[in-house]
Amino acid sequence: MAAPQASRSPVSHVQPRPAVHAATSAGPKPGAAPVAARALPDGMEEYMVHRVMQRVDVVLDQRLREAIATVVQEQTRSVLPRLREEIESVVRHAVYEAVADELASGAPPAPKG
Repeated sequence: MAAPQASRSPVSHVQPRPAVHAATSAGPKPGAAPVAARALPDGMEEYMVHRVMQRVDVVLDQRLREAIATVVQEQTRSVLPRLREEIESVVRHAVYEAVADELASGAPPAPKG
């Protein structure tokens, strides 16, 4: 009778696959797609692709509009205080220059009507 050997789990020798490798190798087998394509009636594959693309287009259009609107609102809120400061500064300088030009011209005040 043979001496009992130390028990080793067969799993302890197996290295786990990296997640990236596992994800890329989880796709369909190369021969699977042609078999599925042959099982579809004539024109069905093109019809399905067309319908899927229509659905993707509608969903992307809606979601992208929402995402862009959100970003534009956030950016507008962040720019608004600075924009107000700039407008105030421009108006103040325009009024200052107009008053200074008027005082420098020495024109008599306009008669009241």
